[in-house]
Amino acid sequence: MVDLLSDNFPADLARSTVALLVVVDPLGAIPLYIALTQKMERVQKREVSKTIIITATSLLFAFALAGNQIFAVFGITIASFMIAGGVLLFIVAVELLTHGGWRFGDASAIDDAGIVPLTFPLLAGPGAITAVIISLETSGLVATAVSILITTGATYLALRYSDGIYRVLGRRGSLIVTRVFAVFVAAIAVQFVVQGVQGIF
Repeated sequence: MVDLLSDNFPADLARSTVALLVVVDPLGAIPLYIALTQKMERVQKREVSKTIIITATSLLFAFALAGNQIFAVFGITIASFMIAGGVLLFIVAVELLTHGGWRFGDASAIDDAGIVPLTFPLLAGPGAITAVIISLETSGLVATAVSILITTGATYLALRYSDGIYRVLGRRGSLIVTRVFAVFVAAIAVQFVVQGVQGIF
């Protein structure tokens, strides 16, 4: 609780929150969420969004508190983790570009749809995990924890009201947005791989 009493706490919180929001990009997740859940009923979509937020929040807290130790146990580095996440995310982008949606799994596999590929590697991916590890070291536990809660809360609201956005766009408009967004997802994936390779070499 020391950093709550610190004069630097507001600045630390703002810096950590902005950094995490930029990496997670809640609004950017909407097209992919719509593409993955468009065949689901409203109740299923709500379950998926809850699964996404709970899993993402848990992952970010786990890696913020023990990220370096987890990597050390498995003998991996953040760089190699970024490469793995980038490859997985690129596969998602290819699926969206060629098929307009995620073919693997079905609408009844609610937990799977929430975990892959939205929770990881898009929301709680290598970039976000790296951000929270750095935030813990530079801004303290409380600022990091609050920034995670703010970011995942904003993400939940974005996903919760994605139906309204889908109605505005329509089926064709949503498909166009999904495929355009897939290009950005591919670019993010490539950037993860590039950063990972640079980190290794």
